[in-house]
Amino acid sequence: MTRATIDFDPFSEQHFNDPYGTYRRLRDEAPVYYSEKYNFYALSRHADVAAAFKDFETYSSAYGVTLEEIQSGQHSHNKSIIWMDPPEHRRMRSLVNKVFTPRAIQAQEEVIRDRITHYLSKADPANFDVVADFSALFPVEVITIMLGVPEADRQNVRLWLETSLERPPGRMTQSRAGNEAMMKTGALYYNIIQERRVEPQDDMISRLCAVEVEREDGTRTSLDDVEIAGFCTLLGGAGAETVAKLLGIATVVFSKHRDQWEQLRADRSKIPAAVEELLRYEGPVQYDCRYVTKDVELHGTTIPQGAAIMLLGAAANRDERAFTDAEIFDINRDRAQAQNLAFGYGIHSCLGAALARLESVIALDYLLDFMPDYEVDVANVKRTTLTSVNGYARVPVRVRQG
Repeated sequence: MTRATIDFDPFSEQHFNDPYGTYRRLRDEAPVYYSEKYNFYALSRHADVAAAFKDFETYSSAYGVTLEEIQSGQHSHNKSIIWMDPPEHRRMRSLVNKVFTPRAIQAQEEVIRDRITHYLSKADPANFDVVADFSALFPVEVITIMLGVPEADRQNVRLWLETSLERPPGRMTQSRAGNEAMMKTGALYYNIIQERRVEPQDDMISRLCAVEVEREDGTRTSLDDVEIAGFCTLLGGAGAETVAKLLGIATVVFSKHRDQWEQLRADRSKIPAAVEELLRYEGPVQYDCRYVTKDVELHGTTIPQGAAIMLLGAAANRDERAFTDAEIFDINRDRAQAQNLAFGYGIHSCLGAALARLESVIALDYLLDFMPDYEVDVANVKRTTLTSVNGYARVPVRVRQG
């Protein structure tokens, strides 16, 4: 275990700008890393991270999923699936799967295309910001339409989420504004739930109000308001962030790999593979946090019971022990080599992964037509500073006219 020669600070400006050099050193020199500054351990090799994702008995989510929650010993969302371990998690996950079905996701394609077309039709190719004018705007509308959020509040869900995740360099904890934003989000969903209980509609919140779940004592009951609000907050947040960040990343990455952008222009069937490679190479989600329920011996180091541990999925996805030429971006990569950990793995793999993939594939197809030849305004690109999520707040481009 290395404590001094590598400085891994997930709340530093260096991390937000480019963590991959540090990730490489962690994998090679400190596969079990301890941060004295923040008092957490970190795993970075693919085999270790994948195994930890699957071992929910040892690496528990029930004590929180951020460093702040785990170290404080308290979190306020105890009825959300993300803070559950089996058997409760298994029952809740099966319930959500009944309303968040592949058919329900595929049925959103028309909405996705409508929202993409709407925002691209308003965009100026000569002065276009891929994130601020496009990718930050349409994904949150897709998921909130699916949930049943009124039009006037859809973009608020995104803005409140950004505020809750914001971490200026050097700050680990959520700000007061971030806490207030989470309260506003919860209040929004609570009010919609009350309306749907009286007058159901054709949306996910109405369906969640109608389903029943088997409790630990064997009884079957409906979900309560807090449980439904927890699902909505989780799905709305994931739906707003991942695609928004991935498309900004895609624009920057393809600007450095023009030959592969041209491959996509020539053969649109490669777009799904390109999305998978983007998720592997520079996926937005950097890490997930867990609580260690017993002492773990790994690579000559004891991770003590009660420790907070960071599972660095983004580092694992660049592990040359798992992927050939892992540091190279290649949309033609053999996908069978190893598991892509961009959306987690095991029981807590992302509920909205299929929707995010569908949105990303469709959006890339549209962008190939909207900006077939483009140049990134590098001087005005702006990174985000969010907990667990990396990406761009602004990616201005100039579309070259052929």
